[in-house]
Amino acid sequence: MTLGTKIAWDDTVLPFQLDKSDTRGRIARLDGVLDGVLRQHDYPPQVEALVAEMALLTALIGQSIKLRWKLSLQVQTDGPVRMIATDFYGPSEEGQAAWIRAYASFDRERLTDAAPFEQLGHGYFGVLIDQGQGMAPYQGLTPLNGGSLRASAETYFAQSEQLPTRFALSFGRAQAPGETGHWRAGGIMLQHLPKAAPDMSGGGSGADGLLEAEDVVPGEEREDWNRVNFLLDTVEDTELIGPGLPLTDLLVRLFHEETPRVFETQPVRFGCTCSEDRVRRALSIYSAKDIATMTTDEGTVTADCQFCGAHYVLDPATLGADAEEGDGPGD
Repeated sequence: MTLGTKIAWDDTVLPFQLDKSDTRGRIARLDGVLDGVLRQHDYPPQVEALVAEMALLTALIGQSIKLRWKLSLQVQTDGPVRMIATDFYGPSEEGQAAWIRAYASFDRERLTDAAPFEQLGHGYFGVLIDQGQGMAPYQGLTPLNGGSLRASAETYFAQSEQLPTRFALSFGRAQAPGETGHWRAGGIMLQHLPKAAPDMSGGGSGADGLLEAEDVVPGEEREDWNRVNFLLDTVEDTELIGPGLPLTDLLVRLFHEETPRVFETQPVRFGCTCSEDRVRRALSIYSAKDIATMTTDEGTVTADCQFCGAHYVLDPATLGADAEEGDGPGD
């Protein structure tokens, strides 16, 4: 494998379809995206692993939705890791890269030596789709379950969308001889396209009666779904993460009997939409009295972006509903 081949597939999502089994899918590899997300923060290893898994899920799910603007995934819990939030911004023009950003909020003192998912406690997995101005946002929630964020995402699609979905994910720190270690991730997403709406009466087979993927596959189509899942079970972690195996070769290795078809790849990058202007607009609803309570001893108002770590230092006289005329940026 050449360096060019490695670069070609890193930070890329490849959409595909398996015609024989009426299944659509995505394969993703993240490298620079995770470096961009994680180097902004001093996360402990358990938190890094959770953020890496969420970022990978975000890349796979975000590319599967026709977005005019943004997909957000969010986990909120009562555990040591209180929240994980990710955003996927669809490309504004065809051929451009999508943007991903992510961050986590946690209590360092409450973290344990247990597995990353055990740091979450009880909570929910949420999906928010915001198509921009003039469009009502969509939000769906499902309880965290199944021992992983991957399993929780599968339950979300079965419970909220009645869409059988399966993920195979792998992520971790990679280190080549003589190089600094960095995070890599790779994953596959499968979704069965049922010919008819399944019967949802009677609840599901999951914990607390939640629906699972198998519950929403009509009986006559279950054999196809079980077959592609069996094939997906043969994938190895090193195949998912790469970089030694191109995504197209992995697709053929796994599903060559399912008549796979590939579509245009989607590049993804780490990116953030924060700006000084956005901070000013967010503070424009506050009175001068409110702004005064936010002012530091040095006579400034500061704001930090939780996603990218950007630090803004602003003059309080130019902020809020009572801002002085002519003192804003660019004047």
